[in-house]
Amino acid sequence: METKVIGILGGGQLGRMLIEAANRLNVKVLVLDQPGNPATDLCAAADGHVAGDFRDPTAIDTLASRCTVLTTEIEHVDAKALGAAAKKYGIEARPSAELVRIIQDKFVQKCHLEKLGVPVAPYVDLEPGNEERDIRASGFGFPVMLKIKTLAYDGRGNRVIRDEKDVAASIEFLGGGASKQKPALYLEKMVPFVKEVAVMVARGADGSVASYPCVETIQKDNICHVVIAPAQIDGALQARARKIAEQAIAGLQGIGIFGVEMFLMPSGDIVLNEIAPRPHNSGHYATEACYTSQFEQHLRCVLGLPLGSAEMKVPVAGMINILGVAGGLEETLAPCVRSMAVPGATVHLYGKKESRAGRKMGHITVVAKSLSALLERMDKILGGPGLALPPLQNTVPSKLRQAALVGIIMGSDSDLPTLKPAAEILTRFNIPFEVTIVSAHRTPTRLVEYASSAHTRGLQVIIAAAGGAAHLPGMVAAITPLPVIGVPVALKVLDGMDSLLSIVQMPRGVPVATVAINNAVNAALLAVRILGAHVPEYRDAMHAYMKEQENIVEGKIAALEETGWEKYQV
Repeated sequence: METKVIGILGGGQLGRMLIEAANRLNVKVLVLDQPGNPATDLCAAADGHVAGDFRDPTAIDTLASRCTVLTTEIEHVDAKALGAAAKKYGIEARPSAELVRIIQDKFVQKCHLEKLGVPVAPYVDLEPGNEERDIRASGFGFPVMLKIKTLAYDGRGNRVIRDEKDVAASIEFLGGGASKQKPALYLEKMVPFVKEVAVMVARGADGSVASYPCVETIQKDNICHVVIAPAQIDGALQARARKIAEQAIAGLQGIGIFGVEMFLMPSGDIVLNEIAPRPHNSGHYATEACYTSQFEQHLRCVLGLPLGSAEMKVPVAGMINILGVAGGLEETLAPCVRSMAVPGATVHLYGKKESRAGRKMGHITVVAKSLSALLERMDKILGGPGLALPPLQNTVPSKLRQAALVGIIMGSDSDLPTLKPAAEILTRFNIPFEVTIVSAHRTPTRLVEYASSAHTRGLQVIIAAAGGAAHLPGMVAAITPLPVIGVPVALKVLDGMDSLLSIVQMPRGVPVATVAINNAVNAALLAVRILGAHVPEYRDAMHAYMKEQENIVEGKIAALEETGWEKYQV
């Protein structure tokens, strides 16, 4: 398909998976790394691979002489040598050597992002030899995050300074700084985030951009442990995260795929943490869950090909990192063995011959048609309940805790007692939902905003309760493309007949599925059936619910026949 030869600096697992994608496109790939690495073990090319250090200028020059385009699977390369080799042989480095230089220095990266207007945590430089003085003068207080500027990854190179007594020890822990010929240090204010999220962004040679869905990442010992896609947050927040990530990559004018890690704050604000100029843990799920994997997408960028769709082809997906444990290879691979009995699970092992504690040995992707099914499958692989996505405290706003499928809205808080049974039914069926007040008459602007954005935020059904004039369900249905279920609320006058007639008499072209007066249970059950048309889990749960209702009635029939009508207690 392509006559270009791609040279990759680095032969780790990311290089290995780039080769897997390249093989499908019939693209030749050459790798620079030490012998016995995961990438070259997968694809022997005696006439091309370069055995050496990807930080060695001579080795980089040798690789460049055999290729038509260069890329990296790790940012800790000699950026100056990369740029010189690309210039010498008249070839492209994608991403460019200058961009790699910017990103590999976390402090320089922060400065560039701040200039672009991208939200980042407050930070300050630390003068070599005077780090203690500058930390105390920063005004950030304690705890505070101390970081090395270069060669940091997977939490290595970061240290939380707990209090003032911990300052000197923390500096020493990270090598002592530039005055001791170690990586220079900088300080970053701790941000009280609720969740960590990430977005993979691909930027083509022509400037076209494709961003993947915002995902939620759960860390373990400062290493990405689990990824949930899409992130279980409000759809508007997901969209905001994608916009910030796209803004950052467009501003840096990178070519390739980039992992953009961010913090979600209690206020709903999003702060960019850092960028990786390569495929990333948070994008592994895409191989099975999206139309284009992050690895193929990166190759498309590097080769100047059109970008593929980054959208998901399944409702939800997850990724579990397989990290080496002290118990050895058998214990390390236990999740892989368990995954063999889990539908939708796919194992990716990296071919590493030695397992060490914390070493990335592989990953498992999982796909499903609902979040509850996904978490159940991931928990089976992890070996226990509640391990894939630990629950957040109820004090965290719901829009930061879950991606709701059903919106329950009411014109007044006085309607809440009527709607509580709907929430209870949805809880029983493990369907995520949100509950809020939207008054058609008192908050018309909010009504328009809610109804017009509901589908973009991930909602699939809206249950709207109203009494009296009862305009809320109809007004929402006139704006949203989603199905709307109306619940007439009984007021003191007319016992809810006015509400029922108002909601049910919608004009042609504006349908509202109206249930009986005060019957929020039926509204929720109808929502479950609508969702169940596409999610077998919900459909099966509805079958079970219907069978339960049948059993209850059959029990009453038997009791009536046994006791007789005279003694039967209702």
